[in-house]
Amino acid sequence: MFHIVFESKGVELLAAAMDLDEALDGETVLIRDDYSVGPLQDLSSEGGRENRENWWSSCVLDGEKMSFSGNQESDAATLGNVLHRMREEEFDQVWIWLAPNAKDICGYYWLISQLVEFSGRIFVIQLNNLPFISEKGTVFYPLSLSEIPAREFTKAKKLVRPVTPAEFETDSEEWLRITSENKNLRLLENGKKIIQQGDEYFDKSLTGALQPVFQKIPRAVHQFLLKSPEKINESFLLWRLKQLVHSGVAEQQGETIKLFAKTANEVNE
Repeated sequence: MFHIVFESKGVELLAAAMDLDEALDGETVLIRDDYSVGPLQDLSSEGGRENRENWWSSCVLDGEKMSFSGNQESDAATLGNVLHRMREEEFDQVWIWLAPNAKDICGYYWLISQLVEFSGRIFVIQLNNLPFISEKGTVFYPLSLSEIPAREFTKAKKLVRPVTPAEFETDSEEWLRITSENKNLRLLENGKKIIQQGDEYFDKSLTGALQPVFQKIPRAVHQFLLKSPEKINESFLLWRLKQLVHSGVAEQQGETIKLFAKTANEVNE
């Protein structure tokens, strides 16, 4: 079988889980791009892919040494290889592992719209509301696959079920809805429900995480994420910081950022 996951740590954990449970044996496929952020229109065309790549490039703040890039083209090639091998080598099944976060769910919608011809051979494992035992023996509800100890994958596999013909239809339509709304931020509301928000949705909270003195940009992002109930792509937050700098709300020097003096007074008020 193929196992499809949406984070690199999930690949490592599944490999460890296969050593513990041979019933999980298969080939793991990683979908790299994060379809919860950035433009999604016309990804099947060169222009659409270029537009997305340009957006990822814009996520770099001036002076920032970290680089970000979209992976849609490589994902398309990866999926193309899976489709080819499903047709030619008769792989029995595809298991899609879904944790309750927008990245996994949006990746699922991107996938499912292209897997319709294999209805009956596509399975999903949705981990929302399932309790797991941590390494310390405590009960927790994971928000990502990387949080689950390898030994717990045996429990998780009991959730596997086929994607129904009705889901292929409705979830493919959901992907069309998502791509047609032409927004850059997608959040998970519950289950598999994705809502889209304007670019400025987190600006007030993000501004509140800044200080009137210069601080390292990664620290500002980290402070925001510590207080945020949402699991948000850091690149999106860096992109928004760049917009705040360009609009005069914040000021940047190299790899540091601070609130513009007037903005700091408004926040304090």
